[in-house]
Amino acid sequence: MRAQETVQRLLDDEGSTLAARAGINLENKPAPLYRLLVLVTLLSARIKADLAVSAARELAEFGTAQKMCDATWQQRVDALDRGHYVRYDESTSTALGKGAQLLIDRYHGDLRRMRAKADGDLDVLRELLTEVPRIGPVGADVFCREVQLVWPEIRPFFDEKALAGARKLGLRADADALAELVEGHDLARLATALAMTS
Repeated sequence: MRAQETVQRLLDDEGSTLAARAGINLENKPAPLYRLLVLVTLLSARIKADLAVSAARELAEFGTAQKMCDATWQQRVDALDRGHYVRYDESTSTALGKGAQLLIDRYHGDLRRMRAKADGDLDVLRELLTEVPRIGPVGADVFCREVQLVWPEIRPFFDEKALAGARKLGLRADADALAELVEGHDLARLATALAMTS
């Protein structure tokens, strides 16, 4: 019972996903999935999460791979600057442009095609995500942590950062045990809240 109380308190205090904080209504559709990938790209730099979230909100106008690709480098820099993402604005603008082009070339701009290519294999999905410029293994974990809301085949997903947060709160650092503490639609919220705790 204590574990469920701890989890409920955590969800009450910190229980929103990073996507939700960035204004992304995550659905299994190209635009919201792409906006999540942009957020993960921003989070992959050494920058505070709230700055990445703010910049992701500013980049919402380029909410598909095609729109991001069509935007000029300067338009992307300007949006990043409006979100106060100024330290890495130029290199990130370049990475976003290259990432959008990669998605168009390989997946017709639709991350659901990447999902289909992974065919339910989490390791393959994580590897495909790291082919996107700027996204490394940690960024792939953030994406999986968030996208489990709409891609149930990867549930329950608790990366090492989320498991570290569980240990810190005295919870069992085991994905299946943590999943038993919440409903399926709350897994992404719990994983994000735990990661923010670590």
